[in-house]
Amino acid sequence: MKNPIYTLCMAGLFALLLTAVPHAAFADAAPTMTLDTGATSWMLTSSLLVLMMTLPGLALFYGGMVHKESVLATLMQAFVTTTVVSILWCVYGYSLIFTEHTGFIGGMTKFMMHGIGVSTLAPAPMASVGIPETVYVMFQMTFAIITCALIFGSVATRIKFSSAIVFIVAWFTLVYIPIAHWVWGPGGMLGGLGIDNYKGLFGYGSAIDFAGGTVVHINAGIAGLMAAIVLGHRKGFGRDEMAPPYNIVLSVIGASLLWVGWFGFNAGSAVASNGNAGMAMLVTHVATAMASLAWMAAEWFTRGKPSVVGIISGAVAGLVAITPASGFVDFDGALVIGAVAGTFCFFACSIKFKFGFDDSLDVFGVHCIGGIIGALLTGLFAVKEIGGAEGGYTQFVAQCGAVACTIVWCGVVSWIILKVIDVIMGLRVDEATEHAGLDLAIHGEKLH
Repeated sequence: MKNPIYTLCMAGLFALLLTAVPHAAFADAAPTMTLDTGATSWMLTSSLLVLMMTLPGLALFYGGMVHKESVLATLMQAFVTTTVVSILWCVYGYSLIFTEHTGFIGGMTKFMMHGIGVSTLAPAPMASVGIPETVYVMFQMTFAIITCALIFGSVATRIKFSSAIVFIVAWFTLVYIPIAHWVWGPGGMLGGLGIDNYKGLFGYGSAIDFAGGTVVHINAGIAGLMAAIVLGHRKGFGRDEMAPPYNIVLSVIGASLLWVGWFGFNAGSAVASNGNAGMAMLVTHVATAMASLAWMAAEWFTRGKPSVVGIISGAVAGLVAITPASGFVDFDGALVIGAVAGTFCFFACSIKFKFGFDDSLDVFGVHCIGGIIGALLTGLFAVKEIGGAEGGYTQFVAQCGAVACTIVWCGVVSWIILKVIDVIMGLRVDEATEHAGLDLAIHGEKLH
Protein backbone atom coordinates (compact mmCIF):
# COMPACT_ATOMS: atom_id res chain seq x y z
CA MET A 1 0.00 0.00 0.00
CA LYS A 2 1.25 3.44 -0.86
CA ASN A 3 -0.64 5.28 1.84
CA PRO A 4 1.45 5.25 5.07
CA ILE A 5 -1.69 5.69 7.19
CA TYR A 6 -2.88 2.22 6.28
CA THR A 7 0.57 0.76 6.91
CA LEU A 8 0.69 2.30 10.39
CA CYS A 9 -2.85 1.15 11.19
CA MET A 10 -2.11 -2.42 10.15
CA ALA A 11 1.13 -2.47 12.11
CA GLY A 12 -0.66 -1.26 15.21
CA LEU A 13 -3.46 -3.76 14.85
CA PHE A 14 -1.20 -6.72 14.34
CA ALA A 15 0.73 -5.59 17.40
CA LEU A 16 -2.40 -6.44 19.36
CA LEU A 17 -1.49 -10.07 18.79
CA LEU A 18 1.35 -9.58 21.24
CA THR A 19 -1.15 -8.68 23.95
CA ALA A 20 -3.54 -11.53 23.21
CA VAL A 21 -4.67 -13.32 26.34
CA PRO A 22 -3.06 -16.78 26.57
CA HIS A 23 -5.07 -19.90 27.20
CA ALA A 24 -3.63 -20.27 30.70
CA ALA A 25 -5.29 -17.07 31.89
CA PHE A 26 -8.79 -18.49 31.84
CA ALA A 27 -10.80 -18.97 34.98
CA ASP A 28 -11.55 -22.43 36.35
CA ALA A 29 -14.24 -24.35 34.52
CA ALA A 30 -17.82 -23.71 35.63
CA PRO A 31 -19.82 -26.43 37.38
CA THR A 32 -21.48 -28.99 35.14
CA MET A 33 -24.89 -27.79 33.91
CA THR A 34 -28.04 -29.74 33.20
CA LEU A 35 -30.52 -29.11 30.40
CA ASP A 36 -32.92 -26.22 31.07
CA THR A 37 -35.95 -26.86 28.87
CA GLY A 38 -37.44 -23.41 29.43
CA ALA A 39 -34.26 -21.65 28.37
CA THR A 40 -33.91 -24.03 25.44
CA SER A 41 -37.41 -23.20 24.22
CA TRP A 42 -36.72 -19.49 24.43
CA MET A 43 -33.41 -19.80 22.58
CA LEU A 44 -35.01 -21.87 19.82
CA THR A 45 -37.63 -19.14 19.45
CA SER A 46 -35.00 -16.39 19.53
CA SER A 47 -33.02 -18.10 16.78
CA LEU A 48 -36.09 -18.12 14.56
CA LEU A 49 -36.80 -14.46 15.34
CA VAL A 50 -33.28 -13.35 14.45
CA LEU A 51 -33.27 -15.37 11.22
CA MET A 52 -36.58 -13.70 10.37
CA MET A 53 -34.81 -10.35 10.67
CA THR A 54 -32.83 -11.18 7.53
CA LEU A 55 -35.34 -13.39 5.74
CA PRO A 56 -37.72 -11.76 5.07
CA GLY A 57 -37.25 -8.63 7.26
CA LEU A 58 -34.08 -7.01 5.94
CA ALA A 59 -34.71 -8.31 2.42
CA LEU A 60 -38.08 -6.54 2.27
CA PHE A 61 -36.80 -3.41 4.04
CA TYR A 62 -34.00 -3.01 1.49
CA GLY A 63 -36.02 -4.31 -1.46
CA GLY A 64 -38.73 -1.71 -1.06
CA MET A 65 -36.18 1.12 -0.98
CA VAL A 66 -34.41 0.47 -4.30
CA HIS A 67 -35.78 1.12 -7.78
CA LYS A 68 -38.03 -1.41 -9.47
CA GLU A 69 -35.42 -2.85 -11.83
CA SER A 70 -33.12 -3.98 -8.97
CA VAL A 71 -35.60 -5.22 -6.36
CA LEU A 72 -35.04 -8.92 -7.09
CA ALA A 73 -31.26 -8.49 -7.06
CA THR A 74 -31.49 -6.81 -3.65
CA LEU A 75 -33.60 -9.66 -2.28
CA MET A 76 -31.11 -12.09 -3.77
CA GLN A 77 -28.21 -10.44 -1.95
CA ALA A 78 -29.88 -11.09 1.40
CA PHE A 79 -30.78 -14.65 0.43
CA VAL A 80 -27.36 -15.67 -0.87
CA THR A 81 -25.69 -14.11 2.17
CA THR A 82 -27.83 -16.32 4.39
CA THR A 83 -26.82 -19.46 2.53
CA VAL A 84 -23.09 -18.72 2.27
CA VAL A 85 -22.61 -17.58 5.88
CA SER A 86 -24.62 -20.55 7.21
CA ILE A 87 -22.15 -23.00 5.66
CA LEU A 88 -19.02 -21.06 6.58
CA TRP A 89 -20.30 -20.70 10.14
CA CYS A 90 -20.62 -24.43 10.69
CA VAL A 91 -17.35 -25.27 8.94
CA TYR A 92 -15.03 -22.89 10.82
CA GLY A 93 -16.76 -19.67 11.95
CA TYR A 94 -18.25 -20.94 15.19
CA SER A 95 -15.03 -22.66 16.23
CA LEU A 96 -12.83 -19.64 15.57
CA ILE A 97 -15.09 -17.38 17.65
CA PHE A 98 -16.32 -19.54 20.51
CA THR A 99 -13.36 -21.74 21.45
CA GLU A 100 -10.35 -20.86 23.59
CA HIS A 101 -7.03 -20.02 21.97
CA THR A 102 -5.84 -16.41 22.25
CA GLY A 103 -7.45 -13.07 22.84
CA PHE A 104 -7.22 -12.31 19.12
CA ILE A 105 -8.77 -15.44 17.63
CA GLY A 106 -10.26 -18.74 18.75
CA GLY A 107 -9.13 -22.23 17.82
CA MET A 108 -10.21 -25.00 15.46
CA THR A 109 -11.22 -27.62 18.00
CA LYS A 110 -14.84 -27.47 16.78
CA PHE A 111 -14.03 -27.34 13.07
CA MET A 112 -16.89 -28.88 11.06
CA MET A 113 -18.96 -29.05 14.28
CA HIS A 114 -16.55 -31.58 15.77
CA GLY A 115 -17.60 -32.69 19.24
CA ILE A 116 -21.07 -31.14 19.10
CA GLY A 117 -23.80 -33.74 19.45
CA VAL A 118 -27.38 -34.14 20.58
CA SER A 119 -26.49 -34.12 24.28
CA THR A 120 -23.73 -31.47 24.16
CA LEU A 121 -24.54 -28.35 26.18
CA ALA A 122 -23.23 -24.88 25.37
CA PRO A 123 -20.21 -24.27 27.61
CA ALA A 124 -19.60 -21.42 30.02
CA PRO A 125 -18.94 -18.54 29.76
CA MET A 126 -21.17 -18.30 26.68
CA ALA A 127 -24.16 -19.80 28.48
CA SER A 128 -24.96 -19.68 32.20
CA VAL A 129 -27.78 -22.24 31.96
CA GLY A 130 -28.01 -25.56 30.20
CA ILE A 131 -29.01 -25.25 26.56
CA PRO A 132 -27.94 -27.55 23.70
CA GLU A 133 -24.83 -26.31 21.95
CA THR A 134 -26.60 -26.91 18.64
CA VAL A 135 -29.11 -24.24 19.64
CA TYR A 136 -26.34 -21.82 20.61
CA VAL A 137 -24.62 -22.49 17.29
CA MET A 138 -27.81 -21.67 15.43
CA PHE A 139 -28.54 -18.56 17.50
CA GLN A 140 -25.11 -17.03 16.96
CA MET A 141 -25.15 -18.00 13.28
CA THR A 142 -28.13 -15.73 12.70
CA PHE A 143 -26.11 -12.76 14.03
CA ALA A 144 -23.34 -13.41 11.52
CA ILE A 145 -25.88 -13.70 8.71
CA ILE A 146 -27.58 -10.36 9.29
CA THR A 147 -24.27 -8.55 9.85
CA CYS A 148 -22.97 -9.58 6.43
CA ALA A 149 -26.35 -8.89 4.77
CA LEU A 150 -26.55 -5.37 6.20
CA ILE A 151 -23.45 -4.25 4.30
CA PHE A 152 -25.05 -4.55 0.87
CA GLY A 153 -27.51 -1.78 1.64
CA SER A 154 -24.68 0.66 0.94
CA VAL A 155 -24.15 -0.61 -2.62
CA ALA A 156 -27.35 -2.53 -3.31
CA THR A 157 -27.91 -1.51 -6.94
CA ARG A 158 -24.36 -1.43 -8.30
CA ILE A 159 -22.30 -4.38 -7.02
CA LYS A 160 -21.63 -7.46 -9.18
CA PHE A 161 -23.27 -10.60 -7.83
CA SER A 162 -20.15 -12.74 -8.20
CA SER A 163 -18.04 -10.13 -6.43
CA ALA A 164 -20.62 -9.87 -3.66
CA ILE A 165 -20.29 -13.59 -2.93
CA VAL A 166 -16.48 -13.40 -2.81
CA PHE A 167 -16.72 -10.37 -0.53
CA ILE A 168 -19.05 -12.22 1.86
CA VAL A 169 -16.57 -15.08 2.22
CA ALA A 170 -13.54 -12.85 2.74
CA TRP A 171 -15.21 -10.31 5.03
CA PHE A 172 -16.85 -12.93 7.24
CA THR A 173 -13.50 -14.68 7.64
CA LEU A 174 -11.18 -11.72 8.13
CA VAL A 175 -13.41 -9.15 9.83
CA TYR A 176 -16.49 -10.62 11.47
CA ILE A 177 -14.77 -13.65 13.04
CA PRO A 178 -11.93 -11.85 14.86
CA ILE A 179 -14.08 -8.97 16.10
CA ALA A 180 -16.79 -11.34 17.35
CA HIS A 181 -14.11 -13.30 19.21
CA TRP A 182 -12.67 -10.11 20.73
CA VAL A 183 -16.06 -9.18 22.20
CA TRP A 184 -17.91 -12.47 22.82
CA GLY A 185 -15.39 -15.28 22.60
CA PRO A 186 -13.85 -17.00 25.61
CA GLY A 187 -10.81 -14.90 26.45
CA GLY A 188 -11.59 -12.28 23.81
CA MET A 189 -9.27 -9.33 24.20
CA LEU A 190 -12.03 -6.70 24.40
CA GLY A 191 -14.62 -8.58 26.43
CA GLY A 192 -12.44 -10.93 28.38
CA LEU A 193 -15.16 -13.56 28.82
CA GLY A 194 -14.08 -16.26 31.23
CA ILE A 195 -11.01 -14.44 32.55
CA ASP A 196 -10.63 -13.55 36.22
CA ASN A 197 -10.06 -9.86 37.03
CA TYR A 198 -9.43 -8.90 33.42
CA LYS A 199 -8.25 -5.31 33.04
CA GLY A 200 -9.16 -5.00 29.39
CA LEU A 201 -6.97 -4.25 26.41
CA PHE A 202 -6.42 -0.64 27.48
CA GLY A 203 -6.40 -1.10 31.25
CA TYR A 204 -9.95 0.15 31.87
CA GLY A 205 -11.68 -3.22 32.16
CA SER A 206 -13.77 -5.22 29.73
CA ALA A 207 -15.88 -3.50 27.10
CA ILE A 208 -19.52 -4.59 27.23
CA ASP A 209 -21.70 -5.33 24.22
CA PHE A 210 -24.82 -7.28 25.06
CA ALA A 211 -26.09 -8.11 21.58
CA GLY A 212 -23.84 -6.60 18.93
CA GLY A 213 -23.34 -2.83 18.86
CA THR A 214 -19.70 -3.30 17.86
CA VAL A 215 -19.78 -6.82 16.42
CA VAL A 216 -22.84 -6.29 14.23
CA HIS A 217 -23.71 -2.65 13.66
CA ILE A 218 -20.48 -0.64 13.77
CA ASN A 219 -18.85 -3.50 11.91
CA ALA A 220 -21.44 -3.57 9.12
CA GLY A 221 -21.69 0.23 8.97
CA ILE A 222 -17.96 0.76 8.49
CA ALA A 223 -17.78 -2.02 5.90
CA GLY A 224 -20.71 -0.42 4.08
CA LEU A 225 -18.92 2.92 4.12
CA MET A 226 -15.77 1.38 2.65
CA ALA A 227 -17.82 -0.36 -0.03
CA ALA A 228 -19.59 2.88 -0.96
CA ILE A 229 -16.28 4.72 -1.22
CA VAL A 230 -14.51 2.04 -3.28
CA LEU A 231 -17.42 1.48 -5.69
CA GLY A 232 -18.17 5.17 -6.11
CA HIS A 233 -21.54 6.88 -6.28
CA ARG A 234 -24.47 6.21 -8.59
CA LYS A 235 -25.20 8.41 -11.58
CA GLY A 236 -27.36 11.30 -10.44
CA PHE A 237 -26.38 10.89 -6.79
CA GLY A 238 -27.59 13.87 -4.78
CA ARG A 239 -29.90 15.09 -7.54
CA ASP A 240 -33.61 14.66 -8.21
CA GLU A 241 -33.00 12.29 -11.13
CA MET A 242 -32.37 9.36 -8.76
CA ALA A 243 -34.99 6.62 -9.15
CA PRO A 244 -37.64 6.63 -6.39
CA PRO A 245 -38.13 3.68 -3.99
CA TYR A 246 -40.06 0.83 -5.57
CA ASN A 247 -42.55 0.13 -2.79
CA ILE A 248 -42.46 1.79 0.62
CA VAL A 249 -45.14 -0.65 1.83
CA LEU A 250 -42.61 -3.48 1.48
CA SER A 251 -40.12 -1.46 3.50
CA VAL A 252 -42.69 -0.86 6.27
CA ILE A 253 -43.39 -4.59 6.41
CA GLY A 254 -39.65 -5.28 6.51
CA ALA A 255 -39.06 -2.72 9.26
CA SER A 256 -41.94 -4.19 11.28
CA LEU A 257 -40.44 -7.67 10.97
CA LEU A 258 -37.10 -6.27 12.09
CA TRP A 259 -38.72 -4.70 15.16
CA VAL A 260 -40.40 -7.94 16.19
CA GLY A 261 -37.37 -10.07 15.35
CA TRP A 262 -35.12 -7.79 17.37
CA PHE A 263 -36.66 -9.12 20.57
CA GLY A 264 -34.94 -12.40 19.77
CA PHE A 265 -31.78 -10.48 18.93
CA ASN A 266 -31.61 -8.61 22.25
CA ALA A 267 -33.70 -10.56 24.76
CA GLY A 268 -32.32 -13.79 23.33
CA SER A 269 -28.80 -12.61 24.13
CA ALA A 270 -29.57 -13.22 27.80
CA VAL A 271 -29.22 -16.89 26.76
CA ALA A 272 -31.83 -17.70 29.38
CA SER A 273 -35.53 -17.31 30.05
CA ASN A 274 -35.33 -14.95 33.01
CA GLY A 275 -35.64 -11.38 34.26
CA ASN A 276 -32.64 -10.21 32.25
CA ALA A 277 -34.37 -11.32 29.06
CA GLY A 278 -37.53 -9.51 30.15
CA MET A 279 -35.70 -6.27 30.87
CA ALA A 280 -33.82 -6.50 27.57
CA MET A 281 -37.12 -6.89 25.73
CA LEU A 282 -38.68 -3.92 27.54
CA VAL A 283 -35.82 -1.49 26.98
CA THR A 284 -35.53 -2.59 23.35
CA HIS A 285 -39.15 -1.67 22.71
CA VAL A 286 -38.94 1.62 24.62
CA ALA A 287 -35.76 2.81 22.87
CA THR A 288 -37.17 1.91 19.46
CA ALA A 289 -40.39 3.81 20.05
CA MET A 290 -38.47 6.83 21.37
CA ALA A 291 -36.06 6.85 18.42
CA SER A 292 -38.96 6.69 15.95
CA LEU A 293 -40.55 9.73 17.55
CA ALA A 294 -37.25 11.60 17.73
CA TRP A 295 -36.47 10.98 14.04
CA MET A 296 -40.02 11.98 13.07
CA ALA A 297 -39.79 15.19 15.09
CA ALA A 298 -36.40 16.11 13.62
CA GLU A 299 -37.60 15.51 10.08
CA TRP A 300 -40.89 17.32 10.64
CA PHE A 301 -39.06 20.34 12.07
CA THR A 302 -36.33 20.55 9.41
CA ARG A 303 -38.21 19.42 6.28
CA GLY A 304 -41.80 20.31 7.07
CA LYS A 305 -43.27 16.82 6.69
CA PRO A 306 -42.91 13.58 8.69
CA SER A 307 -42.28 10.77 6.19
CA VAL A 308 -43.07 7.07 6.42
CA VAL A 309 -39.53 6.21 5.37
CA GLY A 310 -38.33 8.50 8.15
CA ILE A 311 -40.28 6.93 10.98
CA ILE A 312 -39.29 3.38 10.05
CA SER A 313 -35.66 4.49 9.70
CA GLY A 314 -35.90 5.99 13.17
CA ALA A 315 -37.18 2.70 14.51
CA VAL A 316 -34.20 0.86 13.04
CA ALA A 317 -31.85 3.48 14.51
CA GLY A 318 -33.36 2.88 17.94
CA LEU A 319 -33.08 -0.89 17.57
CA VAL A 320 -29.44 -0.51 16.60
CA ALA A 321 -28.52 1.84 19.45
CA ILE A 322 -30.17 -0.18 22.22
CA THR A 323 -28.56 -3.42 21.05
CA PRO A 324 -25.30 -3.15 23.03
CA ALA A 325 -27.10 -1.64 26.03
CA SER A 326 -30.15 -3.89 26.22
CA GLY A 327 -28.76 -6.17 28.91
CA PHE A 328 -27.31 -3.36 31.01
CA VAL A 329 -29.68 -0.36 31.16
CA ASP A 330 -33.07 0.43 32.65
CA PHE A 331 -36.07 2.36 31.34
CA ASP A 332 -34.44 5.76 31.87
CA GLY A 333 -31.34 4.79 29.95
CA ALA A 334 -33.44 3.35 27.14
CA LEU A 335 -35.34 6.62 26.74
CA VAL A 336 -32.14 8.64 26.47
CA ILE A 337 -30.47 6.20 24.09
CA GLY A 338 -33.54 6.16 21.84
CA ALA A 339 -33.88 9.95 21.77
CA VAL A 340 -30.20 10.52 21.01
CA ALA A 341 -30.07 7.80 18.34
CA GLY A 342 -33.19 8.96 16.52
CA THR A 343 -31.99 12.56 16.39
CA PHE A 344 -28.32 12.01 15.59
CA CYS A 345 -28.90 9.27 13.02
CA PHE A 346 -31.37 11.51 11.17
CA PHE A 347 -28.71 14.17 10.70
CA ALA A 348 -25.95 11.60 10.13
CA CYS A 349 -27.75 10.28 7.06
CA SER A 350 -27.25 13.65 5.38
CA ILE A 351 -23.47 13.82 5.68
CA LYS A 352 -23.03 11.51 2.69
CA PHE A 353 -24.08 14.39 0.44
CA LYS A 354 -21.51 16.69 2.01
CA PHE A 355 -18.63 14.21 1.72
CA GLY A 356 -19.73 12.58 -1.54
CA PHE A 357 -19.99 8.90 -0.59
CA ASP A 358 -23.10 7.15 -1.86
CA ASP A 359 -24.32 5.06 1.08
CA SER A 360 -27.45 4.05 -0.81
CA LEU A 361 -29.66 2.85 2.05
CA ASP A 362 -27.87 4.64 4.91
CA VAL A 363 -26.09 1.68 6.44
CA PHE A 364 -23.36 3.98 7.77
CA GLY A 365 -25.73 6.69 8.96
CA VAL A 366 -28.04 4.33 10.81
CA HIS A 367 -26.00 1.28 11.79
CA CYS A 368 -22.51 2.67 12.33
CA ILE A 369 -23.56 5.94 13.95
CA GLY A 370 -26.38 4.25 15.87
CA GLY A 371 -24.01 1.50 16.99
CA ILE A 372 -21.43 4.02 18.20
CA ILE A 373 -24.09 5.98 20.11
CA GLY A 374 -25.37 2.81 21.75
CA ALA A 375 -21.92 1.47 22.62
CA LEU A 376 -20.76 4.73 24.20
CA LEU A 377 -23.97 5.46 26.09
CA THR A 378 -23.93 1.91 27.45
CA GLY A 379 -20.76 2.94 29.26
CA LEU A 380 -22.62 5.81 30.91
CA PHE A 381 -26.04 4.31 31.66
CA ALA A 382 -25.19 0.71 32.60
CA VAL A 383 -26.84 -0.31 35.89
CA LYS A 384 -24.85 -2.79 37.96
CA GLU A 385 -27.93 -4.49 39.40
CA ILE A 386 -29.12 -5.33 35.88
CA GLY A 387 -26.06 -6.52 33.99
CA GLY A 388 -23.23 -6.48 36.52
CA ALA A 389 -21.46 -3.48 34.95
CA GLU A 390 -21.51 0.02 36.44
CA GLY A 391 -21.74 3.01 34.13
CA GLY A 392 -19.16 5.74 34.60
CA TYR A 393 -15.89 7.16 33.35
CA THR A 394 -13.95 3.90 33.44
CA GLN A 395 -16.56 1.90 31.58
CA PHE A 396 -17.02 4.72 29.07
CA VAL A 397 -13.30 4.70 28.24
CA ALA A 398 -13.40 0.92 27.83
CA GLN A 399 -16.29 1.36 25.42
CA CYS A 400 -14.36 3.98 23.46
CA GLY A 401 -11.49 1.54 23.08
CA ALA A 402 -13.76 -1.19 21.74
CA VAL A 403 -15.39 1.19 19.27
CA ALA A 404 -12.00 2.42 18.05
CA CYS A 405 -10.61 -1.09 17.59
CA THR A 406 -13.70 -2.14 15.65
CA ILE A 407 -13.62 0.91 13.37
CA VAL A 408 -9.92 0.64 12.57
CA TRP A 409 -9.76 -3.12 12.01
CA CYS A 410 -12.99 -3.26 10.03
CA GLY A 411 -12.19 -0.14 8.02
CA VAL A 412 -8.67 -1.15 7.01
CA VAL A 413 -9.35 -4.82 6.32
CA SER A 414 -12.63 -4.15 4.50
CA TRP A 415 -10.89 -1.60 2.27
CA ILE A 416 -8.14 -4.10 1.43
CA ILE A 417 -10.65 -6.85 0.63
CA LEU A 418 -12.64 -4.55 -1.63
CA LYS A 419 -9.56 -3.29 -3.45
CA VAL A 420 -8.22 -6.80 -4.04
CA ILE A 421 -11.56 -8.01 -5.40
CA ASP A 422 -11.82 -4.92 -7.58
CA VAL A 423 -8.38 -5.57 -9.10
CA ILE A 424 -8.95 -9.28 -9.67
CA MET A 425 -12.56 -9.44 -10.88
CA GLY A 426 -14.09 -6.00 -10.61
CA LEU A 427 -16.70 -4.86 -8.09
CA ARG A 428 -19.14 -2.74 -10.01
CA VAL A 429 -21.48 -3.67 -12.83
CA ASP A 430 -21.08 -1.84 -16.11
CA GLU A 431 -22.93 1.41 -16.73
CA ALA A 432 -25.56 -0.12 -19.02
CA THR A 433 -26.45 -2.80 -16.47
CA GLU A 434 -26.63 -0.29 -13.68
CA HIS A 435 -28.89 1.99 -15.69
CA ALA A 436 -31.22 -0.82 -16.81
CA GLY A 437 -31.25 -2.50 -13.39
CA LEU A 438 -29.62 -5.64 -12.03
CA ASP A 439 -32.62 -7.96 -12.11
CA LEU A 440 -32.78 -8.81 -15.80
CA ALA A 441 -29.08 -8.42 -16.57
CA ILE A 442 -27.77 -10.58 -13.72
CA HIS A 443 -30.64 -12.89 -12.79
CA GLY A 444 -32.70 -13.02 -15.99
CA GLU A 445 -35.88 -12.03 -14.17
CA LYS A 446 -37.88 -8.88 -13.66
CA LEU A 447 -40.94 -7.54 -11.89
CA HIS A 448 -44.03 -6.82 -13.98
